[in-house]
Parts: sequence; structure tokens; C-alpha cells
Amino acid sequence: MPTEILMPALSPTMEEGTLAKWLVKEGDAVSSGDLLAEIETDKATMEFEAVDEGTIGKILIPEGSEGVKVNTAIAVLLEDGESADDIAATPAAAPVAAPAVAAGTEASTAATTEAPAPAPAASVTADGGRIFASPLARRIAAQKGLDLSQISGSGPHGRIVKADVESTTATAATTAAAPAPTAAASAPAAAPAGPSADMVARMYEGREYEEIQLDGMRKTIAARLGEAKQTIPHFYLRRDIKLDALLKFRSQLNKQLEGRGVKLSVNDFIIKAVANALQQVPACNAVWAGDRVLQLKPSDVAVAVAIEGGLFTPVLQDADMKSLSALSTEMKDLAGRARERKLAPHEYQGGTFAISNLGMFGIDNFDAIVNPPHAGILAVGTGVKKPVVGDDGELTVATVMSVTMSVDHRVIDGALGAELLKAIVDNLENPMVMLA
Repeated sequence: MPTEILMPALSPTMEEGTLAKWLVKEGDAVSSGDLLAEIETDKATMEFEAVDEGTIGKILIPEGSEGVKVNTAIAVLLEDGESADDIAATPAAAPVAAPAVAAGTEASTAATTEAPAPAPAASVTADGGRIFASPLARRIAAQKGLDLSQISGSGPHGRIVKADVESTTATAATTAAAPAPTAAASAPAAAPAGPSADMVARMYEGREYEEIQLDGMRKTIAARLGEAKQTIPHFYLRRDIKLDALLKFRSQLNKQLEGRGVKLSVNDFIIKAVANALQQVPACNAVWAGDRVLQLKPSDVAVAVAIEGGLFTPVLQDADMKSLSALSTEMKDLAGRARERKLAPHEYQGGTFAISNLGMFGIDNFDAIVNPPHAGILAVGTGVKKPVVGDDGELTVATVMSVTMSVDHRVIDGALGAELLKAIVDNLENPMVMLA
């Protein structure tokens, strides 16, 4: 029987996406691992691979379609011996928003006349999470009475495929027949969002303007940072940092690294300083997890990268263990692919602390919004020459950079945050210590 190819969830938080481009056409033969389409999530454009083999019988969702919900049928895959004529005979019991197992359940019911139909394979895990499985795997699981929540997937992103189901011995029918967990309690009502779009438009009647539709990234930024500002108890710590020793040390290192094609930026030193500081004050290397705090061992530092229409925060994992040149090379690679929207989800998810540097735009100082579940973010301004009082009490001129650390008070208290910021300042004002 023809099987539906469903809109995949290409990240843990993806609920819908844009089917940017089909890489196959109707009539093409595909095998497991072949690229089928390019799909735009809220952060990136990613390639979608086939998990079963067959022939593309019909494309249901044209390329360029926006807001396609996860698990919506986007195409039909034909098996050997099937033709396009078989598509019309495919049971169409399940609307787009219905669980994907419906078609498989009907098929097994029609095939069995004397025995009751096997229970549908569970589409959620015991804790209510979504199970990702190919349509063919779901159908076979339903026919065998298998519980998909008990099967480990070997496909892309842990998706359950045909081979996983076929290699699993059928469990007791009662296990498969267990009712799916009830949906979680509805989320609390959102805070007032201000005037409606129509109300705002009426305010500007008679004035010339262009209406710009929100893409997935802008919607996500609006939702996440709006929620962050409303729900995270921010507090702010500010310090000035003398950069002269760092700038001199950087110049010396860049001369020595010139032959290797490496050029260190001030931002590379800031990443290293933050990573080391999180090891020096480990209680700050933590994230808020709803009813608990998770304290991480490695220093995974996120860095904001501006792109057209939004921003990414790629994460440099184990930054405390890497050299300045390694951090510089990795950051350049991540930033370049971020601007092309080619980052994989694992490259911009995670981390405990972030850095947002607007110094290159001449900004003296600013306050950044904590990006949950991070515990803090360091807003970095430009370095400017200012008169300062030296250690000898004499007035002198120094290059000073202003930073503001925004902190989630649920994770980090004031004194602890001050300790972390002091460690960051000490690392930057004594850069050779970071290499010790």
C-alpha cells in the first residue's frame, strides 16, 4: 500500500516549517538516505532524507509552502509493484492534523476479518513526548501489535524505520493497547500582547507603509525573547575593562600566527575569558530547567551572530579546553555557516552562557536579554580611550571596554554573579593567565 512521507521534525522544538524546495519529482526512485527536499525551520535550511525505498508517486505539498505542520503528509511513496493508480485506493481516513498511525490502523483492520485489529502503535512516549517514525514503520508496528515507544530508532535524528520494527519481537498486545497518555495541561494564558494588527494598521491609515510578513526566525525571536523578558527575573552587573595589555598581547600572538593564517580577534579572547570564568565559578555554569537547576561540567559558550533578518547563537562546546587559535577558527566557521543558515540544530542549541558583542558597531554599552535556558549573557561594547587613574595614582589614558552582564536571578544570585564578572574581567586584563 502507498505510504505517506510526513513533514519531519528536524529539531526538538520544531512544530512547523517551510518546504523550501523539492529535490525529487514524481516518478523518481529513492533509497534510504537519498535527499528528498530542503526544509526551512525557524533557524536554518536543512536537507530531508528518505528513510524508506520506493518511488515518489505524488507530491502533496508544493515547494515554497509555508507553515507546514510537523507530521503533515507532504508526498506519497510507492513500493515495488505499486503505481499511481494505487494512491486513490489508499485509505484517506486521517486528516492532516490527525495522528499518522490512522492509515496504518485502517489497513490492518481491513486485512483482518476474524480477529480484532491490532492496537495502533503508540505515537507518544510514556512522558508525553512525540515519537518519530516513518509511515511504513508505523504501519508494520500497528500490524504486529508493537509499541513504538519501546523501539529505538536508527534513522536520522533517532527516527524509527522499517528495519527497526522488523528486528523487534512483538510484545504483549496489552502493551500496545495501552491508552496513550493524556495531553499535558494547557499552558497558562499568555500575557497581553498589545494592540492587534488591525488596530495598529488603523492607527496608520493614510500613511504610506510596507507590510512585511514575519518569517519563522522572526516569529521565534519575538516569541522566545518576549517570553524571556516577561518570565525571567533579570538583574544587571556592569564593569569597565582595561584592554591595553590584551591588545598588546594579541598583536604579538597574531605576528607569530601569521604563517598559519590565524588572526585572533578581541572576541576570541572574550570567549576564552568567559569559558575559563565559568570553570573558576562553577555554580554559574548552570541553566534553569523549570523545577531544577542543571549545573554543567564543560564550558559551552554561545555567541550571538547577526544575520539578515535575525540572529543565531552558535555554541562553542568545551571552550575552556580549546586554544585561542582553535576557538578563532571554529568561531569563523560557525559564523560563516550561520549567515548562510546552514547550521545544524546541535550547533546552535545548548550552552549555559552567551556573549553579544556590538563593539564593532561603535556601541559603548547596552543590556542584552537572557536567552533561556541560559543563566546569563555578556553584552560587550566598544573599546575607547579614556582618562583613568593608574595604580600609581597618576592620571593616564587607557583603552576601556564597557560590559554589562544580564543574569537570571533564579539561577545566579547577585554576589555570585559579581564573582563571575570579576573572573571575566581578571582574565581579560591579564590575558597571559588564560594560557597558563
